[in-house]
Amino acid sequence: MSEKEQFLSTREQEFKTTLKVLKAYPQHRQNFKPHEISMSAKDLAWLFAAEESVVIPGVIAGNIEWNKMPKAPETMEEAISELEKVHHKMTQTLKDTPEESLKGTMEFMVAPKTMGLVPKMQVLWMILMDQIHHRGQFSVYLRMAGGKVPSIYGPSADEPW
Repeated sequence: MSEKEQFLSTREQEFKTTLKVLKAYPQHRQNFKPHEISMSAKDLAWLFAAEESVVIPGVIAGNIEWNKMPKAPETMEEAISELEKVHHKMTQTLKDTPEESLKGTMEFMVAPKTMGLVPKMQVLWMILMDQIHHRGQFSVYLRMAGGKVPSIYGPSADEPW
């Protein structure tokens, strides 16, 4: 199995889990923030779709245009729906991208205020890990908003095995 195939497989599995966590969130609490400097639950949920929409085409092109991140929709429901669309579109885009196109390097953040050359596949993996990090962050919002946290990598208090 190639690295691209491994990435696509892992990405799909993580997406299913992320979607399960996002859909468990009480929609009426979409503006909840655990702290005044935190993003709202809706904006954090939107980050998944917004990142995918610019990162994957950016990695393929060799330049991520962060300033082109789309603005969040009005509702969490719209954010989740758009994530599903963007995810499927970007999955197809990656499948259609020749592996050779993902073998080079590109400039990417390597430290605070520091850019460096990073292999394109490493950038894709880093963004996937970033999304997993944000999913964990979102699971805390979910608990604090009174929702039930589903199983992620194993049982949870709300979804025992």
